[in-house]
Amino acid sequence: MNRRNFLSLTGTFTGGTLLMPQFLHAFGLQNDISSTNQNLVFIQLDGGNDGLNTFIPYDNPLYYELRPKIALAKDLIIGKNKGMGFHPTLKGLAEIQQKGDLNIIQNVGYPNPNRSHFRSQEIWQTASASDQYLNNGWLGRYLDIQYQDMLATASINLDSIDNLALKGKIPNTITLKSPNGFRTNKKFYKQTESTNNPQLDFVLKIAQSVSEGSEEIQKALKNSKDDSNYPKTKLAKNLKWIARLIKGNLNSKVYYTSLGGFDTHDNQLAVHKRKLSELDTALFSFYNDLKNANTFENTTIIIFSEFGRRVKGNGNGTDHGTAAPLFIIGGNNNQGKIIGANPNLSNLDNGDLIHDIDFRSIYASLLQNKLNFDPTKIGIKNKPLEGLF
Repeated sequence: MNRRNFLSLTGTFTGGTLLMPQFLHAFGLQNDISSTNQNLVFIQLDGGNDGLNTFIPYDNPLYYELRPKIALAKDLIIGKNKGMGFHPTLKGLAEIQQKGDLNIIQNVGYPNPNRSHFRSQEIWQTASASDQYLNNGWLGRYLDIQYQDMLATASINLDSIDNLALKGKIPNTITLKSPNGFRTNKKFYKQTESTNNPQLDFVLKIAQSVSEGSEEIQKALKNSKDDSNYPKTKLAKNLKWIARLIKGNLNSKVYYTSLGGFDTHDNQLAVHKRKLSELDTALFSFYNDLKNANTFENTTIIIFSEFGRRVKGNGNGTDHGTAAPLFIIGGNNNQGKIIGANPNLSNLDNGDLIHDIDFRSIYASLLQNKLNFDPTKIGIKNKPLEGLF
């Protein structure tokens, strides 16, 4: 088996047990990951979050006309600003926006949208065109260029499955459920000399780097304080772990996690309220944790979904749509701006919103302004979105 075949294998840490050969999609050697001190935290809302019932165009009569059973009453909407406002459960997001730390980007999508969950997530995670198929993720390609020697803790995915956005030719990421349980047998994986077998040496090199990476994670946890002011939800637990790693100065610059359950074809009012509440309480705890630890200024949080929902309700729910708002929370945002026009509910494409802002222009802005990296090097030709940072 050659080196390329080794690299094509993927694996996941789920509870700290190292399996052969699944660990090959794991850590690389530990080095300084970046000359900058920036952290990007991605929260992916799986299932297609209904943007129109998240950040609501309450001042547009068509919103109520097209959604007679699921529209939110005007008097319930909070954080009203220029005809838009938040779902009433999003009290934390509304407060963050009022403090100037949340930017809202309206009508985000891409040309020729795909309404399949799997394919649209793939497009977002690889930054491909609708008719283009890429094997590696946009962040994975960035890491490939930046860290060609397999760097440990280059990126962390808090989940039970790997995320395509972080996949590259070089294994610079790891997926794990709990950093606390991520430990390896240092004695077993210690490589002292060459075996005269290049493939085996490569395996041992990765195994050794896994051991080094686990030590760095445990060191970061030891150096950080456990904030108990988080709700008892899965997303909150993941964000709490991410906060611990950031506060402990782990050399990861990219963190990724997800929250599912947004495919609200039926019973949307109850289901969506519950999911948005879980998102809001976890995010607000994370925000305050980073603020109290003085690490918020160097952190950017991106909340997105693979698509929005159709403008017209299907009765008690909504079907797969296209464009939706994207939220960015960060200490160096541009004064809590709302970027882009309010959703145009009278000019639709087959019943769906027409996107105004390509999500890849947001990626380009993150790469250029937060990671000091030229997005064209990984095939993103869109100009960075102006006014975001």
